[in-house]
Amino acid sequence: MKLLKIFTFATFLIVAIGAIAFGQGNAPSANSGDTAWLLTSATLVLLMTIPGLALFYGGMVRGKNVISTIYYSVAAAFTVSITWVIYQYSLIFNGDIGGVIGNLDKLFLKGVTVNSVSGTIPEYVFVVFQMVFGIITVALMSGSIVERMNFGAWLIFILLWSLLVYTPLSHMVWGGGYIGATLGALDFAGGLVVHTSSGVTALILAIVLGERVRYGRDNILPHNIVLTFIGAGLLWVGWFGFNAGSGLASNGLAGSSWLMTNTAAAAAGISWMLIDYIVSRKVSLIGAVTGVVAGLVAITPASGFVNIGGAMFIGFTVSILSYIFVSKVKKALKYDDSLDAFGVHGVGGMWGALMTGVFADPSVGGKAGLLYGNPNQLLAQSISILITILLVVVGTLISLFVTSLITKLRVEPQEEVYGLDFSLHGEKAYEK
Repeated sequence: MKLLKIFTFATFLIVAIGAIAFGQGNAPSANSGDTAWLLTSATLVLLMTIPGLALFYGGMVRGKNVISTIYYSVAAAFTVSITWVIYQYSLIFNGDIGGVIGNLDKLFLKGVTVNSVSGTIPEYVFVVFQMVFGIITVALMSGSIVERMNFGAWLIFILLWSLLVYTPLSHMVWGGGYIGATLGALDFAGGLVVHTSSGVTALILAIVLGERVRYGRDNILPHNIVLTFIGAGLLWVGWFGFNAGSGLASNGLAGSSWLMTNTAAAAAGISWMLIDYIVSRKVSLIGAVTGVVAGLVAITPASGFVNIGGAMFIGFTVSILSYIFVSKVKKALKYDDSLDAFGVHGVGGMWGALMTGVFADPSVGGKAGLLYGNPNQLLAQSISILITILLVVVGTLISLFVTSLITKLRVEPQEEVYGLDFSLHGEKAYEK
């Protein structure tokens, strides 16, 4: 009997110690479903830039500038992939200094291991998912300066801009800074961080660099609409990772965000088609895919917060606004935003951010907008847009000024006339 008691006590002790050790070793732990979805989403977002955006923009320029246009996006992928792991991730998502910036405790991803977890996913997965957002943001703004910006200046500028604009803005919205944590503004997947920042920057770049040679006198048309369509298709598909992945989980919210994204894109495409027909009695493919992209842009901040009605309204109306800026405002103000990065991404991002404050449905993302009894959310969204614009203007002008001290911003007029593909890269996309 004594031996039985000793055996029972020893067994209990071993089981208890094992249970404690097991509990400590598995908390926190990553969810395999969330991990798989976020890795897939990150890959889809990278596909949006390489080759999606590169082809989308490449088809819309003249044949003598295809390679140089693609190279702007390639350079964005190269550059941000390195700066992200060195300092951007740490400055955005680690600590908080004054609600504006993080710290450098995770410089070179110090402390990030295969066992570290962020929420329900491995931290490395969170790192790569956020990195691809930084890549496409930089690539997007190249649409305003294709066919005339010096490639060396582009490299220097995006290094500075990523540090002075994208890094603090991303921290303020997503990293625990002022806009998201204190102001309470909503940006599910990047209406402010990605689209407003890149769009407003594109406008500033277009104004500072000036018009292309013979702009307004020569008929500058897209050289390959099929390339643009392929790029737009890759953007549309990749956007599901962009938006539906931003809840950082494989769940019902991801499914809702996917559906809202597609709904807004379709509504915007239909809207632009209708405008095309009313104006010219024709429906162009360029117009249709531009509308789709505008819809994808506008639903980005709202995709995790609105219902079907909100998604339809945001998508349908953004095409009207973007069309006005692309066809009327740009001509009236006489700025050469080559591929309408501001008219689509800047205008669409701000409209989507504003409408999030109107249509946010608490049954979807837990946040209420104006239509659900919370006018303060619309106020927060409005303030967040103003803060974003202010940061972008200041950071972009500083980045351009420093770049101009190091190298010339524009290519020589004769290089521009001959074409940047051969002038800057020694290559031609097509042999004639």
